[in-house]
Amino acid sequence: MQRSPSAPTQTARFPQPLDRIAIAFILALVVIVGAVLVTGNRIAPRVRYFTWQDKQVGADDTAFVISFSRPMNQASVEKNLKIEPVLPGRVSWAGRRMAYTLNAPAPYGTTYTVKLQDAIDYFTQDETNQIPIQTFDGTFRSRDRAFAYIGVQGEEAGRLVLVNLTTQETTILTPSDLVVNEFEPYPMGDLILFGATSRAAESQGLLEQKLYRVSTGIRVTPPDQLDPQGTIDPVKVAEPKPAKELELIVDSDTHQNLKFDLSADGKTIVVQRINRNDPADFGPWLIREGESPQPLKGQPGGDFLITPDSDSLAISQGQGLAILPLYPDAKPIDFLPRFGVVLNFSRDGMLAAMVKFNGDRSRSLFLVSSQGTQKELLRTTGSIFSAQFDPSKKTLYCLLSELLPGETYQEKPFLAAIDVETGKVTPLLPLPNQRDVQFSLSPDGLALLFDQTTETNQVEASSPQTRGGKTIANSQLWVLPINASDRSKLQAEALPIAGLRPRWMP
Repeated sequence: MQRSPSAPTQTARFPQPLDRIAIAFILALVVIVGAVLVTGNRIAPRVRYFTWQDKQVGADDTAFVISFSRPMNQASVEKNLKIEPVLPGRVSWAGRRMAYTLNAPAPYGTTYTVKLQDAIDYFTQDETNQIPIQTFDGTFRSRDRAFAYIGVQGEEAGRLVLVNLTTQETTILTPSDLVVNEFEPYPMGDLILFGATSRAAESQGLLEQKLYRVSTGIRVTPPDQLDPQGTIDPVKVAEPKPAKELELIVDSDTHQNLKFDLSADGKTIVVQRINRNDPADFGPWLIREGESPQPLKGQPGGDFLITPDSDSLAISQGQGLAILPLYPDAKPIDFLPRFGVVLNFSRDGMLAAMVKFNGDRSRSLFLVSSQGTQKELLRTTGSIFSAQFDPSKKTLYCLLSELLPGETYQEKPFLAAIDVETGKVTPLLPLPNQRDVQFSLSPDGLALLFDQTTETNQVEASSPQTRGGKTIANSQLWVLPINASDRSKLQAEALPIAGLRPRWMP
């Protein structure tokens, strides 16, 4: 019998098993997609990374970044972000990344917690459909509060000593056969560059200063950095050496070594050297990491300072101040004829404190910007010994003196704070009548450390000397906590330490 054309086939009535599975999968997928469209993504947002997690931050670390798994409701994040202890700052966004920039460096010697909860993402702002972020708890800490000084009594006399106030540890870093004259810490605090003379040479009155480097035992784990694409780039730090490991940097066989300076990146040293066979052959020498010393030929001069970008040298030359690129046979890239000495630069290199010697025998302290503006902050008949910018660049702390009336030349030194904007000078603390006071501003800008020395006319070659060549019989270290809101009530505190030329570790 012939089948009717309108009758359905067996295949059309009963699909094959594979077809039935495909149809069921499509229907299930439609249901799932519909549910997602109706209810939204129910997976809670989370923090992908936090650049300061379990790291140590210093004064140069000004901002951290938090990255999220999806775009966030920015207001809810800013409202619910908690930092303990409080670190005031400002927030900026770039897609899924939030940057928090501190208003001031994190106070040293402190552990901080960062907590974020109850924040919501950008797509679930309806109160009936909110899924809060997975609670995030982060921690970081600032570097230890520590400083170094040159001892003056007992087994510390003439030796470099490290004091860690956070861990309450004191370490004598240099051997007993060396008398330390000056020193500068490296940027990570793991090393200290210093100039020293052997006690045997000191007793013979020989100028045999050599440059050394000693390890401190300090280990810093700096924060991770982000490249422009947002990829984490861990900062590579060499494995720290145990404390007290000594390395000779420059000997004194052919040249006398005088003043020296260390660049901000720790990779370059400039030292003033005099040829022993030809005293007319003197000038700065360049020492780069892993290279032999090279003279900056044709550039004799006086006082100098490496610029914060570690690429140039500001050096006194004749009736002005020259700026030199840091490579041999370089010619000056700038010359400032009004100024005789550069005292200090701000950390970012945008400002400099310079001294101008006036025709009436007075001195002027100038604020000079990288844009070329010059502003007189102070004019005095006394001396301007040193200056340091605070981290905000709003205050310049100075060691000054005023000339006392009378026929005998006498100066009264004092510490002062100068408001960079208004030029207002606020005396902070009067000091004994001595010119060899050294002070150091802590990297977080919260304390001044300074010494007060007692001189003796008795010559002791193996003991520390003042810059005037007199023997230091004793020296007391003091700390001045800084209360920026009311500097008129500052009180210095004597430390139970006999030392001189103190410097905070970075």
